[in-house]
Amino acid sequence: MPVLEKARALIARPSITPEDAGCLDLVTSWLTPLGFSIERMDVGGVSNLWARRGASGKLICFAGHTDVVPTGPLEQWTSPPFEPTVRDGYLYGRGAADMKSSIAACVVAMERLVNRRELANAASANSLALLLTSDEEGDAVDGTVRVVEALRARNETIDFCIVGEPTCVNRLGDTMKNGRRGSLSASLTIKGVQGHVAYPHLVKNPVHLAAPALAELVATTWDTGNEYFPPTSFQISNAHAGTGAGNVVPGTFEIAFNFRFSTASTVEGLQSRVHALLDRHPFEYDIRWTLGAKPFLTPRGALCAALTDAVATEIGIAAELSTTGGTSDGRFIADICPQLVEFGPINASIHKLDERIAVADLEPLARIYERTFDRLLSN
Repeated sequence: MPVLEKARALIARPSITPEDAGCLDLVTSWLTPLGFSIERMDVGGVSNLWARRGASGKLICFAGHTDVVPTGPLEQWTSPPFEPTVRDGYLYGRGAADMKSSIAACVVAMERLVNRRELANAASANSLALLLTSDEEGDAVDGTVRVVEALRARNETIDFCIVGEPTCVNRLGDTMKNGRRGSLSASLTIKGVQGHVAYPHLVKNPVHLAAPALAELVATTWDTGNEYFPPTSFQISNAHAGTGAGNVVPGTFEIAFNFRFSTASTVEGLQSRVHALLDRHPFEYDIRWTLGAKPFLTPRGALCAALTDAVATEIGIAAELSTTGGTSDGRFIADICPQLVEFGPINASIHKLDERIAVADLEPLARIYERTFDRLLSN
């Protein structure tokens, strides 16, 4: 089975983020005979690959990452994490689900497309590409974002992109991600006056001052979401005050909070509303903002239709569109790609001991990718 062979070859390379461990060289050896031009855009110890076949028409891209999270205690794995093992119908190994099997399935799909005589002329009218990095599971500062910056600088855009992240829940094909929420964090410091707890008239307790404002932040409805996204979520993740002594009123109160926000809100709008709320309360404060990710959304259109039809044909189920979960490198690619969807295998075992994928899902995953690319190439 071509997909199984390629997946095993990738899993055997211990590519713990940000190491690539030769995965991109392996992918290059598979793509070069197919006529792909290969660009390595390595930055700061991170390995990045941009491979493209064709220079005109619509550009259909697959994106993913070769890096994996650390294994955890090796002795707790049933078989060594970088010795891919088939057992009881599953392929075991770190990266089996997240996301080396997706890369293997994509390469097989593209091999079949390029080699099929009836698609040779259709494929020449449009273009195929792969964008791979070894820095998705880590800091994600020198990986996909750098490739996107380079492509933007030369006015190279992507029309359709499938990110091969593991998206399915109970069975292959049940879920695809057509968007992700943004992440906006803040570090808020409420200023008071430190002093002895026995002399309340000489102190200004920042915890007491902050309490009504924090209650108001928690109770605020930031938006009501939309067809694709739930309402924006505000969560306090950490709070700290005090010197460690029980008889000292602290001089400052530090609060960390986060918005997971949809396309129904903007960064500027959320920041403005927070500042307006805090300004109504009788304290001094400092706030530092960090934008972790902007939200992105691909409404129903050509890409969603092609992928859902491919799933229905191969698996016989209707895939659900979802925007749940954390962030992915799709947040970077969305800046140069109007239609982006994440789709890959079942995610139940990702980042766990004995990570695995059903061997029976490998070939259908490749066929789903192939059907989707075929339809987009032919339009």
